[in-house]
Amino acid sequence: MKDGQLKYTRNIGIMAHIDAGKTTTSERILYYTGLTHKIGEVHDGAATMDWMVQEQERGITITSAATTAFWNYAGDKYKINLIDTPGHVDFTVEVERSLRVLDGAIATFCAVGGVEPQSETVWRQADKYNVPRIAYVNKMDRNGANFLEVARQMRDILGANPCPIELPIGAEEHFKGVVDLVRMKALYWHDETLGAEYEVDEIPADMLAECEEYRDKMLEAIAEFDEDLMSKYFDDPSTITEEEIRRALRAATLKMEIVPMLCGSSFKNKGVQPLLDAVCAYLPSPEDSAAIVGHSLSDPDKAIERHPVPDEPLCALVFKIATDPYVGRLVFFRVYSGKIEAGSYVFNARSGKKERISRLFQMHSNHQNPMEVIGCGDIGAGVGFKDVRTGDTLCSEGAPIVLEAMDFPAPVLGIAVEPKTQKDLDRLGVGLQKLAEEDPTFQVESNEETGQTIIRGMGELHLDIIIDRLKREFKVECNQGRPQVTYKEAITEAVELREVFKKQTGGRGKFADIICRVEPVDEGFEGTLDFHDEVKGGDIPKEYIPSIQKGFTTAMRNGVLAGYPVEQLKVTVLDGSYHPVDSDQLSFEICAIQAFKKACAKAKPVLMEPIMKVEVVTPEENMGDVIGDLNKRRGQVQGMETSRSGARIVKATAPLAEMFGYVTALRTITSGRATSTMSFSHYQEVNRSIAEKVLAEVQGRVDLLK
Repeated sequence: MKDGQLKYTRNIGIMAHIDAGKTTTSERILYYTGLTHKIGEVHDGAATMDWMVQEQERGITITSAATTAFWNYAGDKYKINLIDTPGHVDFTVEVERSLRVLDGAIATFCAVGGVEPQSETVWRQADKYNVPRIAYVNKMDRNGANFLEVARQMRDILGANPCPIELPIGAEEHFKGVVDLVRMKALYWHDETLGAEYEVDEIPADMLAECEEYRDKMLEAIAEFDEDLMSKYFDDPSTITEEEIRRALRAATLKMEIVPMLCGSSFKNKGVQPLLDAVCAYLPSPEDSAAIVGHSLSDPDKAIERHPVPDEPLCALVFKIATDPYVGRLVFFRVYSGKIEAGSYVFNARSGKKERISRLFQMHSNHQNPMEVIGCGDIGAGVGFKDVRTGDTLCSEGAPIVLEAMDFPAPVLGIAVEPKTQKDLDRLGVGLQKLAEEDPTFQVESNEETGQTIIRGMGELHLDIIIDRLKREFKVECNQGRPQVTYKEAITEAVELREVFKKQTGGRGKFADIICRVEPVDEGFEGTLDFHDEVKGGDIPKEYIPSIQKGFTTAMRNGVLAGYPVEQLKVTVLDGSYHPVDSDQLSFEICAIQAFKKACAKAKPVLMEPIMKVEVVTPEENMGDVIGDLNKRRGQVQGMETSRSGARIVKATAPLAEMFGYVTALRTITSGRATSTMSFSHYQEVNRSIAEKVLAEVQGRVDLLK
């Protein structure tokens, strides 16, 4: 991309709660920008962006699809790299990694549902990555649609500062169009089938007072971001030009001080063109985003900045890996500085190896347009990588840089899988390996004792999709066990002990002696091992201390009760001794592993289980049954609210172990009228009687329970 053209690029994502209409909105954007000649519908299983068979069958988005479109706005041609993200909580990692590489986002809300649980999650993720956003209130044609109520919920629940720049003309079945408060004109869509053209008219007389009131609120909200506009606002608001309003709105949006709000009905083809105009007018280009900061490969404390200019050294971040049946492993990346050329070599900062990129593509859903160069500020995909993972930094060998890697939540649910026939065995291994490369929240492990393959994910739907993909994409038929909860272990008391490791063989022996204190971590500690060295006077030489730390870190993967990982631990090495001939690093590492096992057995270990945050929307008459069922599942009701449509919202926490098959049970209790969402909340100690049952099942050490 030529210098100066970067300001016409927009890297944006569409994020929202499940069923707010993200994919339908994406389909309209593709249609109006001329990328598709027929509108794909989610409910027909024909949406362009939902290209996976599983997405089309279930009517949900599973992977974030990327596409590039062009839109003419104010006489200029804008390039929009659009990512449609999933709304289901099991696939929240797809949203997280997409937001990491985006400059702006369209937060979509349902005009009836308003701010829903997953809306909160994605909003917080966007805050975390400082992504400016505009709000689009969809489904204005539905019964119960209320644009201004969604604005109130955004303010109260999300703590946002919404600023309506449009008002709907009518609502529900009478929704005809919108009033543009910047131009003070009414926009009407008449052609229900395509709605490609809209007409600009005067504001209806019965709405004029309301429109003037909200225009004044908008001007007041943005006045502080433009000095000329502020002085005009106090002297004579009628002299303010459209250009000044847009400039101030853009400045306020980029600083994340306000969220411009628009509305429409994507399904009825109303309101999408003004949304595209708003993307070009108010969301940031790569030039507007702050320079990306990484650190030096040799010195993690040395910060390095890269700016979105073509002549700086290359710096790109891999945010997604997908397996394409035709081109193989597709690696999606965002180029922050410099450029990537087809056939060139790039340096992978994690592996320390050079990789050749054989071909480059600009993506359109699951179709690829070949490219010679992907320039800075752009999103593209490449083929030919040998060793690459999500979160890797690609850079030039002469100027290496490491960007902050992405953090992904640990999986909470596992199931055992086995191939149905011997010939499926190899294919199962290959399939699982490829799926684990694509999805950082999906893990595969082998249980050494039973020989079983255990797959772990974020929830039942997540693992369902994985099994389904194994069957369709890798032609593997497999049997699956019942779901298993990913438990963890913790200790509840401090223990001091001395551990001596001695081994005498024919030649040199092994010797290590450690005195240490093992205890629960202090409140507020966020890592895994809080390690302290308090050895005085060289009783243990300094070069052996890292081996002790490594021993404890390794040992924490398998607790003493049933081999579940110990999430956090505080270890202080107090004293010890060594042998000038027999001591070495391995001796101290083995000694630390033994010390861990003995200390944890004495420190009153407990079992910890994942607790889920559950939200159920149910009709009033089923409320008692729903709460009774949650109580039976060891759930604790945190609060109840009434939604606008009169349904009751029950908020609760419940152990994951009790929530298998909950969706089906809830349908039975409420005759299919209630819906629920569930997401991981925290780990909590399991009471003794249940812990005994769990440990008895997995042949753990019940005798060690406190």
